[in-house]
Order: sequence, then C-alpha cells, then structure tokens
Amino acid sequence: MRQRRWLELLSDYDCDIRYHMRKANVVADALSRKERDKPLRVRALVMTISLNLPKQILEAQIKALKPKNLKKEDVG
Repeated sequence: MRQRRWLELLSDYDCDIRYHMRKANVVADALSRKERDKPLRVRALVMTISLNLPKQILEAQIKALKPKNLKKEDVG
C-alpha cells in the first residue's frame, strides 16, 4: 500500500526510478540502514484511577431523604 501511494505521487513527475543493489549503494541513508543498537524496551505503567462518585451520589441521596431535608424540599 505504501509503495502504491509513492508510485502515484511520483507518477506526476518526470523521473526514472532505478534499483541499486545493496552493495552498490554507497550513499545509503538512515532509512535504508539496519539498526545496530537494540531497541529500548518500554515497560508500560498502568494506573487505575477509581472515582468514588457512586459513593458520593449514594451519600447525597441518603442525606436528601432525611426528614429535616424533606421538609425543606416540600413545595406543596
């Protein structure tokens, strides 16, 4: 897929694409060279963040149902 996109892009230009064997390509760039260093291992850190929102909602509901708070909320 990537090569096809490059081919479509380069088809708009007047150019010749030639293959150079690995040994003949003396001016190899960084993209065509293999990595000599081992890649770093990354250890994922997992954090679990728990909200106590359900507990806060329950406490607010219990507080709202107390008799003194029901009298304040009585509209009728």
